[in-house]
Amino acid sequence: MRRLTLIAPCHFGLESVLKKEVYDLGYEITRVEDGRVSFEGDAEAIARANIFLRTAERVLVEVGRFHAETFDELFEGIRALPWEAWIPEDGRFWVTKAAAVKSKLFSPSDIQSIVKKAMVERLKDTYHTEWFAEDGAEYPVRIFLMKDEVTVTLDTTGVSLHKRGYRTMTSKAPISETLAAALLMLTPWYGDRILVDPFCGSGTFPIEAAMMAAGIAPGMHREFTGMAWKNVIDQSVWNDSFEEANDLVHTDIVTDIQGYDIDPEVVRIARDNARRAGVENLIHFQQREVAQLSHPKKYGFIIMNPPYGERLEEKEALPALYRQIGEAMDRLDTWSAYMITGYEDAEKHIGRKAAKNRKLYNGMMKTYFYQFPGPKPPKRPHKEEEN
Repeated sequence: MRRLTLIAPCHFGLESVLKKEVYDLGYEITRVEDGRVSFEGDAEAIARANIFLRTAERVLVEVGRFHAETFDELFEGIRALPWEAWIPEDGRFWVTKAAAVKSKLFSPSDIQSIVKKAMVERLKDTYHTEWFAEDGAEYPVRIFLMKDEVTVTLDTTGVSLHKRGYRTMTSKAPISETLAAALLMLTPWYGDRILVDPFCGSGTFPIEAAMMAAGIAPGMHREFTGMAWKNVIDQSVWNDSFEEANDLVHTDIVTDIQGYDIDPEVVRIARDNARRAGVENLIHFQQREVAQLSHPKKYGFIIMNPPYGERLEEKEALPALYRQIGEAMDRLDTWSAYMITGYEDAEKHIGRKAAKNRKLYNGMMKTYFYQFPGPKPPKRPHKEEEN
């Protein structure tokens, strides 16, 4: 199989998490940029990355890179790329996204138009035709310009990877599946440890945690644009990758993952989502407000996405709510707590300073990931010592 450069976009600030995921899949990192991790692989890597990566937004294959400061340079650079190696004569191709940062070319619509024209000219010469029906498989193109360096890619994913397929209904201000998975990976939590989300909403944190604990690959129950690229990836490659994912699933495990919410309808939605994800037996959902947060065991983990107070009437209630969060953390004094919020006074009203604070963007909203690690549990004795 030919060697390819693949690019996986992710949330800004979480490149290190995605980088570790790519390493764990067995691929070599070639470049890390803001919101993107590049790595080398083959056609199988396209399938495996789409199915297994929890924190990537999509998987792109790099067609080429070049420098362009004018539309003429952009046109010639695009036309020089080997599009016929990717797009068959009946392929449907278009520029689904163009983005530019600190570049002389900055108009997305103009960039899209020039790129499409250049691709057509190249493929006209290759296929000796003046017109393309474009009634075959889809080959969406994504273009990025950073300081006049053009990165040209094809999107192998289609619908973003955060669409796992289980969340058909959401609560207000939901956190994306990819962001939830990344935040869980930033904690020391593992599947055999206690995890509680007191603001579970549609259940994203508990469901992503349960999928991780059970070895359920995030993309194993969905389709990808690249599955129709018969000229690039043989169907057997996809079949083998899905089979690999199936072999790793182990839902016969014991977990202590809980999700609470004050709204009973939201709790029902979370249960339905967990059922679709195949983890309903691994999570306990319950209607409960954060003031009632308690647990009989020690050394658990709290992870939460509490209200930010986007509306004025909600903002007035935030000090009391965050004081309740702080009181719950005081009761569970051996526990570790992790919280993503856009509320600037979170630490003030919780009543403690976070050990770590990471700035992240949840969509277009600036948020903070506060980390309050608790004491480490005592080491378990070895079997020889027990005997």
